[in-house]
Amino acid sequence: MCQSLPTRALLVDLYELTMAAGYFERRVGCRATFELFVRSLPAERSYLVAAGIDDALEYLETLRFSDDDIRYLRSLPAFRTVADAFFDYLTSFRFTGEVHGVPEGTLIFAGEPILQVTAPVAEAQIVETYLLSVVNFETLVASKAARVVRAAAGRSVLEFGTRRAQGPEAGLRAARAAYLGGCDATSNVEAGYLYGIPVAGTAAHSWTQVFPTERESFEALLEVFPETGVLLIDTYDELAGTETAATLGKKFRAVRLDSGDLLEKSREVRAILDGHGLQDVKIIASGDLNEYRIEKLVQGGAAIDSFGVGTDLATSRDVPALNVVYKLVETERDGLVEYKAKFSEEKVYCPGRKQVFRFTQDGKYDYDVLARFEENYHEGERLLQPLIRNGRRVNARRPASTIREKVLANLERLPEDYHALQGAPEYPVKKSAALSQLLEEVRSQYVAVRKPASASRAR
Repeated sequence: MCQSLPTRALLVDLYELTMAAGYFERRVGCRATFELFVRSLPAERSYLVAAGIDDALEYLETLRFSDDDIRYLRSLPAFRTVADAFFDYLTSFRFTGEVHGVPEGTLIFAGEPILQVTAPVAEAQIVETYLLSVVNFETLVASKAARVVRAAAGRSVLEFGTRRAQGPEAGLRAARAAYLGGCDATSNVEAGYLYGIPVAGTAAHSWTQVFPTERESFEALLEVFPETGVLLIDTYDELAGTETAATLGKKFRAVRLDSGDLLEKSREVRAILDGHGLQDVKIIASGDLNEYRIEKLVQGGAAIDSFGVGTDLATSRDVPALNVVYKLVETERDGLVEYKAKFSEEKVYCPGRKQVFRFTQDGKYDYDVLARFEENYHEGERLLQPLIRNGRRVNARRPASTIREKVLANLERLPEDYHALQGAPEYPVKKSAALSQLLEEVRSQYVAVRKPASASRAR
């Protein structure tokens, strides 16, 4: 039987802990800086909405190893040769480092640090897995939600995805991320409780089926939820269901279509409702929707006021994962900094701590510059901000509604071309001359110059 974990300390890949043990045994006491970023954007995404930041910071502040955690680690074969002193170290383990990062809800692009973690190397290593997981997933869903909301062109979007998410916790995180990305409400009640997100939902097809007739089910629903009920009209026949709802003689807020040709059916439903003087009754559509289907419905003139999106939103089905990475960029021993990078094919990244500067033109985002941390461009907005100092958050967690407002404002500053669902251009991210120079200097230290094969054969 699965049991809930009392701490999150074991939500980690084994090699993070074996490396930490190795650092401890070998007395590797340097401070290390790792940067978490998305290596490249998928073809289906022209921007990302950074999310999961607050959850990541909470994890860093509260990370502890319980006695049960340590007892289990001691039982693993991998740690049989590790000294007891390492487990004593874990008993008092706390994250004591600092974190810079973009505020949650910032639009980010390939190669730009989302989080920058500086701490004693073992601390910075242990937290890698959790940080990658939470930022990857919530950024995925928030970015998907932003696209769906944009496609809806001002119509309300509701998140209905928990039942199709990859587990209950994923459903909860998806609900929050979707709200940050612009959705108006979620069906997930716990998300409403924890994050103050508006919740939505009235009844499913099973409600209608329980009653002897559709009319009786509608009447019963409106007796319990007068004036606010939403009637699901397509359990048997959409148009007959609409006619039944329209002739109840009772006020209700909306009807919901969950299947079929939503473009044509929504028009027919609207005509029936209007014919009975129910112009104020809204039409909600759901059923395997995503941004592409919604865009077509809107462009086709569907009579839909609100969209409920589930599976495609909570799972980001078209792009189910990002190539988000957490890479060592520098170490510091006794005040001496060593710059680190990787030069294997297709995985090269720039060494050293970085800063991102965003430039605007006429109030719209124009381009970004990826620079060395100590550089300054007065005309650009500095994106990475201090988030944690000495293991403690700099600022309190912001309400989800505040972050959502910021996301929507940021999206309005992104030029229209980058909002295209398909074929959007690549947003320009430039490297500063100083960063490019540092990359080449470090490359020359670690990468041997290879002579052409023809030259070798000529000898």
